[in-house]
Amino acid sequence: MILRNRTSKKSWESNPVALDQVEAGTWRARARQMATPEFVTPAILLTPSILLLTLVIAYPMVQGFYFSFTNGSLMKTGHFVGFTNYVKLLTSPAFYHSLQFSLIFAFFNIVGCYLLGLGLALLMQKDMPGRAMFRVLLLLPWIVPSLVSIVAWRWMVADDKALFNQIITFFGASPVYFLSDSAWAITLVIVIKIWRSFPFMMLSLLAALQSIDRSLYEAAAIDGATKWQSFRAVTVPQIKNISIVLCLLMTIWTVNDFDTPWLLTQGGPANATENLIVLAYRYTFARNDVGMGAATSFVTLFILMVLVFFLLRLQRRN
Repeated sequence: MILRNRTSKKSWESNPVALDQVEAGTWRARARQMATPEFVTPAILLTPSILLLTLVIAYPMVQGFYFSFTNGSLMKTGHFVGFTNYVKLLTSPAFYHSLQFSLIFAFFNIVGCYLLGLGLALLMQKDMPGRAMFRVLLLLPWIVPSLVSIVAWRWMVADDKALFNQIITFFGASPVYFLSDSAWAITLVIVIKIWRSFPFMMLSLLAALQSIDRSLYEAAAIDGATKWQSFRAVTVPQIKNISIVLCLLMTIWTVNDFDTPWLLTQGGPANATENLIVLAYRYTFARNDVGMGAATSFVTLFILMVLVFFLLRLQRRN
């Protein structure tokens, strides 16, 4: 038996071609074993999610993009009209008015949410009595459903008998018609949006502040830096990237906000608080023009993509 094994071993060693074939077969088997769990299994597991996303997101987007080139309504599909809807939209004064309000709405909401959220996040870092209850109370605007909170705000400012006007008249001033004056309506929409959105900004910035290495502040204190200098030289650079991401998210959510202007003023008075999403809603459901509504939505999507591109480029540069 030993002699036979030695003879067969010598025969393999004396035949390098056969030895190479055996080694190649072994490596192929190992490669198949390694490839199967690494590539096939994740693909099988991801297939249901990919199909679901395709069904829920991709198909409606493709169909909506096609509808933007038709003159259809809610009752009929319509015919292909090319870029007619886009030309009509981009030459409409209502579009530029809605775009202007959307940009103003987004700018003031981002600035207000960031300043208020950062200030409260810095405050909540300090040890003070009742800090846990204070955090819970600050989260209430974000936890309460938008329908409930906005309807409550509308009840407080609706007319001269509303809560705010009763307080104003109690001190001898004339009542203010918040929802009938364009300037007051725009201000109120922005204030309510800030009130609803700042808790998310506050929590995210608080998490970023708590992740900063304390030794950086100790080093700044040793160098004789004041609290303002430490904030400017340590805190701001450390939270810069998360701040850009938060501003990016807040931009998308504000431009796409339908609840606040519609539930509070329905885009009024005189379309003063009509943003692009409310304009798309009016085209689709009030004027029964699905093509114009879809075109407005995709123009809004393009504007958001441009804003996202510049913000991401800024983050990459930092």
